[in-house]
Amino acid sequence: MPAGVKALMGAIAQTLEEMQIAMPEKIEQLDMEYQYRRSYRGPIKGVILDWAGTTVDYGSFAPTAVFLHLFESEGVQITAEDARSGMGLMKKDHLRTILARPSVAESWASTHGQPPSDADVDRLFDHFVPMQLEVLTEYATPIPDLLEVVDQLRARGIKIGSTTGYVRSMMDVLAPVAAEHGYEPDWIVCPDEVPAGRPAPWMCYQNAMQLGIYPMQAIVKVGDTLVDIEEGLNAGTWTVGLALTGNLVGLSEAEVNALTSEAKAHLTNQAAAQLYRTGAHFVVDGIWELPAVLHQIEKRLACSEMP
Repeated sequence: MPAGVKALMGAIAQTLEEMQIAMPEKIEQLDMEYQYRRSYRGPIKGVILDWAGTTVDYGSFAPTAVFLHLFESEGVQITAEDARSGMGLMKKDHLRTILARPSVAESWASTHGQPPSDADVDRLFDHFVPMQLEVLTEYATPIPDLLEVVDQLRARGIKIGSTTGYVRSMMDVLAPVAAEHGYEPDWIVCPDEVPAGRPAPWMCYQNAMQLGIYPMQAIVKVGDTLVDIEEGLNAGTWTVGLALTGNLVGLSEAEVNALTSEAKAHLTNQAAAQLYRTGAHFVVDGIWELPAVLHQIEKRLACSEMP
């Protein structure tokens, strides 16, 4: 029997004894048949949005292009699929993920005479950072309907946080240009500002603290990568995956618009299946569908559902 229930039962028994009334036998059995829990039934208080592929940079091209060029400079040819394999992770972890792919590791060893080492990762990352900084401003255009969605959320009193795989020096370049385009979240947390990046929950917790939001069930994490979803799940938030505009489809807006409806549906369904398998509570095409999803989540919260 839980300590709280024991204390309550004891208090009831003492009161009944003082009143010279016998303790009903059924009351003693209640704790064996039922269990109670506290649940949040209020509104959504905040959303935590990813950057590339979710709010800016339709198709998530900024990191991909730089990784391709970086490995080419090392005499190692990688594919776009290789470059996208660690998308959403802190960029040094992203590098490790690419190097761990069998074809890349084999090509690296063939070119450099040994498998990639931690020293190689550090050196590559040192080269990657200035290369990424140089091109980030070209990938700051908001994804369609983002600004309207942000206005709608703020009109509902919902705060806008953000997490990313970009380190702070990169966000210091990207965020001001995004702001010039009209997008400026209430808070930004980078992976080099917490103990670890995705899929750990620390960036989400830091957003909640800085935005003054609790409980975590009142927050929705939105992103286009699998580690976005894992990050939200590990933090105890609701999660919404974006299938069409991000890394899993990996096409620009113009390329998507050129697809046949059948091809577009096929690619979107493939991406959605991956996001759902990772544990996403909802999956939609893009950020423009988020307000409708938030209404669905609030209905579930009102029924005491938990993420």
